[in-house]
Amino acid sequence: MNLSGDQLRELGRQRNLLVAALTRQARGLAHAEGHDVSTAVAEQVEATLRAAVADPGAGEALRAGRLTAALSYSGMGPVDLDGAVATPVRAAAPAPARRPRTADRREAEEQRRREAAEQARRELEQARRDAEEATAMARDAEAAAQTAGAEVTAAGERRDELQQRVDRLERELRRARREAEESTAAVSAAERRRDAAVRRAETAVAIRDRAEARVRQLAAAAGDGTGA
Repeated sequence: MNLSGDQLRELGRQRNLLVAALTRQARGLAHAEGHDVSTAVAEQVEATLRAAVADPGAGEALRAGRLTAALSYSGMGPVDLDGAVATPVRAAAPAPARRPRTADRREAEEQRRREAAEQARRELEQARRDAEEATAMARDAEAAAQTAGAEVTAAGERRDELQQRVDRLERELRRARREAEESTAAVSAAERRRDAAVRRAETAVAIRDRAEARVRQLAAAAGDGTGA
């Protein structure tokens, strides 16, 4: 499988992020067990993880838990496992007598490139699937945002409508209160006028009664004088 330079750089960047994350996780696990990991040891752990990611044989040795020393990877050829594992994890095929060691190294390097290319292909496919899922999630989020935006707009319009109704009712209430106050004042004024009229009528009746009584007295006095 042929990968472009951009794809290889992206895969390299993802590999570096993965190794850094695994190193942080390893330091965290060690700290949780009461062991502080120095910077030098953390660098050895990161180098070992980088070698395990780059070379399948180194990865097998790491998974088997038989490493006795840190690994390192120069970027070319397989990782040197001599003296780094407790027991051999891969048997070295004896070189044919008729082929020089250069041919073996070339074949091993070609195999490593094929395996690296296959690993890169799998990582690229996974990245594409992740990108498709992220795109789908983004579309769903955008649709949800649009729906929410429409609901917010409708709620805002309903709120404005209700606020206008509240304002109108408050104005009507203030007007009704003014009219009630004016009516109360008018009733009070009418009652005062009625009371004044009643008092005047009572005064007039009293005056009339006194006048009638005086007339009767005068009439009686005049009658008494005639008879005498």
